[in-house]
Amino acid sequence: MSKKKIGVLVGSLRKESFSRKLARALMALAPAAWELEEIEIGQLPLYNQDFDDEGTPPAAWTAFRQHMQNFDAVLFVTPEYNRSVPAVLKNALDVGSRPYGQSIWDGKPGAVISVSPGALSGFGANHHLRQSLVFLNVPTMQQPEAYIGNAAELFDDSGALTNENTRQFLKKIMETFANWVEKNSI
Repeated sequence: MSKKKIGVLVGSLRKESFSRKLARALMALAPAAWELEEIEIGQLPLYNQDFDDEGTPPAAWTAFRQHMQNFDAVLFVTPEYNRSVPAVLKNALDVGSRPYGQSIWDGKPGAVISVSPGALSGFGANHHLRQSLVFLNVPTMQQPEAYIGNAAELFDDSGALTNENTRQFLKKIMETFANWVEKNSI
């Protein structure tokens, strides 16, 4: 397994976010050769093409775009809001995909994992995010599909994953993602 840098984007700003807890559990199960970093996206101003057209993008956009260039692949961990992707994650995709023709996402392998306190486990957000990633040319791991439901029952008060079946499933996801990244890295 070669050394890789993996950016982890969490689609939730909530302090007790199940997505953030799940992302940290996934990071702990990653290959030892990987360097993973949770990327903060809550500070990004909403995308407005006028700033790019006028050559005055907000400093946070520029820093995010430059920083994301350092990663070989991206792991997306998202909740579902109203059967879709949370605005903060969609905004990060938009900021990173512009100016047109300069997308930071182009060709980077990715994986999508959705999480929810409900039984549907973020199915809608998972599929909406995948649709955007197809357009952004992010080769996205297809199997195993990762919908993590009943999240409130999976973590202890400190945020640690306590469900062994879920841990084994997440381990399989990370092993498969490692192979996916090796096959699809540019």
